[in-house]
Amino acid sequence: MSVFYSGYCADTVGGAALKQEVALENGATVLNHSMTVVQRMETLLAMGNGSDVTLRVQTINTDEVKVIQAHTLVLTLQSDVFEELLLGHNTTTALVLRETSDCAAVFDKFVRYLYCGDISVRLDQAIPLHKLASKYRVWALQQGLTQYMSQHLSSESPAGHVVGWYQYAMQIGDLALRDSCLQYLSWNLSSVLQSGEWGSISEDLLLSLLQRSDLILQSELELYEALESWINQNQPTSLTVESTLRAVRYGMIPPQHLFRLQKQSPLMLKHYESIRDLLYLAFQFHSASPIQLAKYFDVNCSIFTPRNYLSSSWGSPWVINNPTRDDRSFSFQTQLGPSGHDSSKRVTWNALFSPRWLPLSVRSTYSEMGALQPTRTDGGRPRIIVTPATSSPDFAGVSFQKTVIVMTRQQGKVVVRHVYNFHQSTEEAGDFLVDADLQRRASEYLIDSSLYLHIVVKPLYHTLIVARK
Repeated sequence: MSVFYSGYCADTVGGAALKQEVALENGATVLNHSMTVVQRMETLLAMGNGSDVTLRVQTINTDEVKVIQAHTLVLTLQSDVFEELLLGHNTTTALVLRETSDCAAVFDKFVRYLYCGDISVRLDQAIPLHKLASKYRVWALQQGLTQYMSQHLSSESPAGHVVGWYQYAMQIGDLALRDSCLQYLSWNLSSVLQSGEWGSISEDLLLSLLQRSDLILQSELELYEALESWINQNQPTSLTVESTLRAVRYGMIPPQHLFRLQKQSPLMLKHYESIRDLLYLAFQFHSASPIQLAKYFDVNCSIFTPRNYLSSSWGSPWVINNPTRDDRSFSFQTQLGPSGHDSSKRVTWNALFSPRWLPLSVRSTYSEMGALQPTRTDGGRPRIIVTPATSSPDFAGVSFQKTVIVMTRQQGKVVVRHVYNFHQSTEEAGDFLVDADLQRRASEYLIDSSLYLHIVVKPLYHTLIVARK
């Protein structure tokens, strides 16, 4: 896949564009023939007319050389690095530039950008072009490529590209790009686990992902099986294997699957001693009530903390057609908790979505209904609330975090657009879809004019404070 990026934009004075073809002072208008100039600049580069400098682009450690006839004026206007290189340079000799093979392969595209201000980019060309833009200090192109990478994380590529972009961002210290890649991998982990890109993840990136609670995937068992595949493929050191295995949240894996892994997983059989204590704790978690467990163990540790699991035990998808039309309600069930003690107990949840809902403090109370009802106005914003249908003594020692996942389609692929979290103490997510324009059919928050949500309910256990006698 390639896209067209233009580095030219309208000049502004006080925020007003100067290139707009609008009536000006004294009835004058602007005749904009800038594209003709760009075409002539491209011809000038292609033909080499009036060239006063020869660029010899030599690929490092090879005999490959690419020769480009260029013009000092253009190069020095666009790059102060070229200005330094060409200062006092003898025009009778070529300027030799040594580049890595990936950068040399796209150097002609890079030079064309200096002449024309636009460039077509494929996924595999983003990093070498970014390297050239950084090396020769062409800042507009560098920023444009960073934006391109951030916006094309979901694009399809044979071997995957997000992991490579993450590693490159770490190498150059681009924190914004690094965080964008890490968030994409975390929010779309199930699809990443099934891709060829999973095997190329570095040890540091793998450990970083395993520590996160915001991973979105089908289940913890899916993560364990993917980890086993990664270890078989990469053959890391025993220390790395043990570190990654200890990052798995075994308390979130049902006991019947833990029994099976103990007997059938070659990885667990080989490294059983290194995680024996975690498995023992997980089985205790599954055999006792949360209140009993909380008397003796710290249940706030990661092994008892769920991630965002998409399986039906944890929540439900919800597709809202024409979301701006009116209020919608929806009911679904989850397990009370992931422990074997609670997994058979069900909790019914009521979800209510309103496209135009005033904040809690100014809603009207309908006394005749005996309940709080939403007030819809043109000035309201989208809101969603998720509440249990009934209360239960089983809720003691447990609070519920609700996570609402909003899906979108990017480059033809369904991915996570946003994640909203809110807790039992708040019935709604206050910033839900605050930046979304649901009235627009092409809104990036909609798929075929519908809002695609997935609601996840995560029970969080609390350690009991026992007073000393």
